[in-house]
Amino acid sequence: MTLSVTPLHMVTRFAPSPTGLLHVGHGWSALMGHDMARAAGGAFRLRIEDIDGTRSRPDHVAGIIADLTWLGVAWDGDIIFQSQRLDAYEAALERLRAQGLLYPCFCTRADIQASMAAPHGPEGPAYPGTCRGLGDAERARRIAAGEAHAWRIDMGKAVARAGTLEWEDHPSPVRTNPAAGRAGLVKAAPLAHGDVVLARKDAPASYHLSCTLDDAAMGVTHVLRGDDLRGATDVHRLLQALLDLPSPAYVHHPLLAGPDGRRLAKRSGSIALAQLRAQGVDPAALAADLRAGRFPVGIGLASA
Repeated sequence: MTLSVTPLHMVTRFAPSPTGLLHVGHGWSALMGHDMARAAGGAFRLRIEDIDGTRSRPDHVAGIIADLTWLGVAWDGDIIFQSQRLDAYEAALERLRAQGLLYPCFCTRADIQASMAAPHGPEGPAYPGTCRGLGDAERARRIAAGEAHAWRIDMGKAVARAGTLEWEDHPSPVRTNPAAGRAGLVKAAPLAHGDVVLARKDAPASYHLSCTLDDAAMGVTHVLRGDDLRGATDVHRLLQALLDLPSPAYVHHPLLAGPDGRRLAKRSGSIALAQLRAQGVDPAALAADLRAGRFPVGIGLASA
């Protein structure tokens, strides 16, 4: 199966994780990405982010395919499964190690949360750098002893190597604040995220690494995704520079919230597409409503 795509036209993608049922927000996002590509005469790709072997389930993969087909979202080419791309992730990790940009971290989540020195970044407590200064001998000894560890990127070194970076921001087709419809170049600020994890024992590649590599391999030219991932773009732009990958344009859309005001999520039992399908909802009518910004009762745009 060939992944590489020469981006002669727009290529968008939808990349769900098979760890639960798709909800209405997923369907809305998939339709936006699909329609964006179709309007430009481009391609719409589907990627299954099943790298989490403990939570990903085959029945959820089947559910994703059934839901998208029911909703009328057709994709181009083969479905890409992250579980089949582990060699590519390891090769990228080796390349970053060879540049001296990765180090093993033996801290647990509890260790980091307990650290009074832990700074806060866009995604919560940032890693305080506890293991960054360990010597090579100690690192080798602890790894040889089988001590659990993750691989973190030394963000200071990485930013120094990559220099000043920018990423291309395109306005979302749907905005909660018209003033937020900015378009143009955004200066990347990966240092704010601290030394993020790129791999650990239960995850051969983090979201940051796998997503960046997969988008490049699939020839994605425009990444459309939820506004909760806007901050992650800074890290992705850095990895693109370090690994000599192309940088796509980014479009971040608002999230949807339920009656309680909380963002829709698989884990909170949000209205699932499978549930609507089982109730006999007309998929064409639902797709038309979602495209028009009309959502099922109780669902609306989340506060920015």
